[in-house]
Amino acid sequence: MLPGELRCSHPSLLGWELGSILPTRPHEGVMNMLRIRMQGVFLVFLAFSMLSCGRGDPAERWWKGNTHTHTLWSDGDAAPEKVADWYVAHGYDFLVLSDHNVLSEGTRWFPVTEEGEGRLTHSDVDSLRRRFGEEWVETRRSQGGLEMRLKTLQELRERFKSPGDFLFIQGEELTDAFDGAPVHLNGLNLEERIPPQGGDSVTETLQNNVDAVNAQGKRTGREVLAHVNHPNFGWALSPVDVAAVKGARFFEVYNGHPAVNNHGDEEHPDTGRIWDIALTLRLTELDLGLLYGLATDDAHHYSQWGPGHANPGRGWVMVRARGLDPAALIRALQAGDFYSSSGVVLEDVRRRGEDIVVEVAAEPGVTYTTCFIGTRRRGEHTGPVGEVLKESTGERAVYRFRGDELYVRAEIVSSRPHPNPHAEGDLERAWVQPVLP
Repeated sequence: MLPGELRCSHPSLLGWELGSILPTRPHEGVMNMLRIRMQGVFLVFLAFSMLSCGRGDPAERWWKGNTHTHTLWSDGDAAPEKVADWYVAHGYDFLVLSDHNVLSEGTRWFPVTEEGEGRLTHSDVDSLRRRFGEEWVETRRSQGGLEMRLKTLQELRERFKSPGDFLFIQGEELTDAFDGAPVHLNGLNLEERIPPQGGDSVTETLQNNVDAVNAQGKRTGREVLAHVNHPNFGWALSPVDVAAVKGARFFEVYNGHPAVNNHGDEEHPDTGRIWDIALTLRLTELDLGLLYGLATDDAHHYSQWGPGHANPGRGWVMVRARGLDPAALIRALQAGDFYSSSGVVLEDVRRRGEDIVVEVAAEPGVTYTTCFIGTRRRGEHTGPVGEVLKESTGERAVYRFRGDELYVRAEIVSSRPHPNPHAEGDLERAWVQPVLP
């Protein structure tokens, strides 16, 4: 996608051929992308309630959350309680503190510095004391100077506990690399830290880390989820890499960090285009089923705001579930019962017979364009990949399946600029998860 576009023509289709997007490194099992052949019957996943007939279970509701955030436990610039306080104050229902290769547990003392010399300053500590009280903030003197103890996730849960109103889900950003390419993914609802797993290629490194998350879930009996982060960060992951990973049906279609290249460039597809290529591959050659797209903050900066800073509030998910607990939310995510947003709010999205119906919670003075995007089967071949199947304006949009689609997903673009965008000119959007015909 290009920033500032209020239309459905897929910008990344212009000037792009599939052959130009394929990575130069070999990938076993992915052949001639220009002539993708159908292979057998698709895996049919359990129908998800978000697109079931009618409005679904009245006991279900939308929960707003962010699954990718950083604090002083790794490379964020704020204490974990300050981060949590921001999300609570801004109407979020759940949050994952996903620091790099660490969980927020144990004892960690962080150096307190003068202004401009470090990430935690004396004025920051004073601000925490005013907000949370003298007894909450623990400091000590060491040979290196003043230090403050970082609060653990359990302490945050106790401080912010409000049953049914706010939930912390324990997470970690597994931060790995291969040959200089950053390979990052988030593990959600973990019980224990998982060290980076490594591998002999980008694809193997990604797969090994996904396998480690899923193995922990199986061993502990917990509902866990792995999602692939910012594929265009460092131009690390090709569409084939994203498509080929097994056991992870999630990737970040939108990441709020200004350095992650959501929009691609002359040589790399944008993340929406990556999604369509990966979906087409997974539903044909790879037979791996649907891939879902998340919007996240990847927030690091809570003291400085605006262009060039990774601030909170840029992207989130809205999950429809019966209750605010980790297992219920992850089951709903796994079922595709959610949408992602950078500002557009949906009243409802559902499947009614052969129709997909999207209803926007419209705001006065704002216009909305809904783009239904998919890939069709054409005889033995498939394509074009990720074409706009229908464009609709207004608060309600309906797409009727023809029966030749591999999948259909929707993007809703508003006329309102994002108030603190990932990139200059970004408009507020929402992303509806793909469904099978």
